[in-house]
Amino acid sequence: MKTYAKHKQCGILLKLLQQKYRSPELQSQLEKPWLRDYKDNKCFLIDGPLYHREKFTSALTIIDRDHISLILQECHDCPYMGHMSEDRTKERVASTAWWPKWKQELSEYINTCERFQKANRNHGKKYELLQHIEEPKHLLETINMDWVTRLFPGGKERFNACLIIVDRFSKSMRCLPCHKEDTAMDTALLFWNNIISTCGVPKIIISDRDPKLTSEFWKDLYDMLGTKLAISTAYNPQTD
Repeated sequence: MKTYAKHKQCGILLKLLQQKYRSPELQSQLEKPWLRDYKDNKCFLIDGPLYHREKFTSALTIIDRDHISLILQECHDCPYMGHMSEDRTKERVASTAWWPKWKQELSEYINTCERFQKANRNHGKKYELLQHIEEPKHLLETINMDWVTRLFPGGKERFNACLIIVDRFSKSMRCLPCHKEDTAMDTALLFWNNIISTCGVPKIIISDRDPKLTSEFWKDLYDMLGTKLAISTAYNPQTD
């Protein structure tokens, strides 16, 4: 209570909470953040200490800088806490204590945490941009190709994979039995005999980075047919 009394805004807030009558004069002395929380009934007393209510949690209001530093250390730096992310640290602080602009101060504290920055430094590849694919206006103008593998061998040919071809215009799908071990040439012949020979040449073929489609043979075939191959980027398969 003595610590609260030394803090101007807390001292005014304590007087307001201890009075049954909400003094307009005292309220006028509160700064906007404190006044807003007071009017929203977020501040209350329990046997002396001041608490702050935020959605479904209530936390002790602290003002003393030593106490604030201790909370930050306990919720982020402690060995058993493992220098957690900002979101997880916020959850712990929110259930433990509250002070003005604590979220901003917490962000600054974590950004200056050397161990956290080293542990979370991004060493991976950068994300590539998604390719924009226009919606087709005609049947079999744009198709998707993908493989389903690890199937149980079946039929006389003992097929253990399936080439899935989906028309983006009609949403119809064709499943062509094949083998997981098929080469780029095998896949090209399968595609030629079952799609090109009956449906014609699509303008755009969308697929992933499967070597069956990215080989030099397929690239040459696309050039001859005048077909564009849209390859899904490594980190953004949503194109497919």
